[in-house]
Formats: sequence, C-alpha cells, structure tokens
Amino acid sequence: MTVDGILLAAGFSERAPNFKPALDLCGKPLLVRTIESLIDLCEKIIVVGGHNFVKLSEVVREIPKVMLVKNQNFEAGMFSSVKCGIRHVSARRFFLLPGDQPVVMQKTLELMLANIDNIVIPRYFNKKGHPVLFNSALIPEILTYPNTEILRNYIHSKVVKIIDVDDPGIGMDVDTPEDYQRVLNYYKERFLPAKQVKSIQG
Repeated sequence: MTVDGILLAAGFSERAPNFKPALDLCGKPLLVRTIESLIDLCEKIIVVGGHNFVKLSEVVREIPKVMLVKNQNFEAGMFSSVKCGIRHVSARRFFLLPGDQPVVMQKTLELMLANIDNIVIPRYFNKKGHPVLFNSALIPEILTYPNTEILRNYIHSKVVKIIDVDDPGIGMDVDTPEDYQRVLNYYKERFLPAKQVKSIQG
C-alpha cells in the first residue's frame, strides 16, 4: 500500500536558536535529516512552508521526491498547514510529521505501516508522539474542518490504533536551543554511525 509523507515547516521558529529547517544537524539542514527519515518508504514527501519560504526553498531544492507547497494562511495555525499538505496527497496513506523531528527510526515507520487501521499513532513509555499515519480516505472529512481547529481534536473523535515502540525519537522535536542540543547529541549517537557504515558499504 503506497504512502506519502507530509512535513510541517511553516512556523515562525520563535523559540529556536535560528530558522529551524536550516539548523545544522551533522552536516545537513535539520529539515533534510527529517526528509531522510521518510524518503525510503514514501512515494513523495510534501513539505508545507509558510514563514521564510524563500529560505525554505533553498533548503529542499533538488531533493528527490520532495514537493514543496506554500501555505498562504500559515498564520492561522498548524491545522491550516495540515489541510494545505493533504490536498497534495496521492497515495493510499500518509505520514504526518513536524519538520523539526528528524530522529524517528525507520523501524518505527515500518511497524506503523504494518497496521491497516485508519489512524495509527506510536507511543513510547506511555507517551504518544509523531508521526501519525492516516488513511487518505479521511482527507475529505479533514478538509471540512476550519483552519482554526486542532488536529488532536479530530483524532480524538476517531478510533485510533496505538502501537508501542522502542523509539524516543517520536517525542523529540526542536523548539528551544536545549531541544536542539539534545536532538544533535542523540543524532550523533544513534544515527550518524549507521549512516557512516552505509556510506562505506556503498
């Protein structure tokens, strides 16, 4: 069953040390690392931008499978970006993930895809996280909700499959300088060695 990815990257990055999508994460922009976490499993990755759209365009330029779309109403809130992104979904299912969450493990995504439920959410030590996996059949209904809605309210109105995963990355995003340092340290520890081995092996 095909799957697309939606990355939300339209916000102002108000508490972050700089423009979040462009923060360096071991030699590549943070948003690019988030794209890398999805790219092997997704047909395409829809990046929803808004604030500082020109700079965002430079970050994702020429990355295979990436479709960059601009949310003209991003100041209305995150749900407006969700609606903007899902309009471009063509696969049977889609992952929804904040663009500042680059350390979700691929095995977590694979475990989620193994479930056929309409909405699948990962949980680590009793705390739910991202991404959320949706059946694309839900898109027309989601689009009827106003931009000021909160996606969590929509999810709570539905039957949801919760799966327990051994992956702290589902709850690690970057809102503050402290978050950035934590994610940077975690990436160096858990992801960089594997990427170096993959590079050596060709």
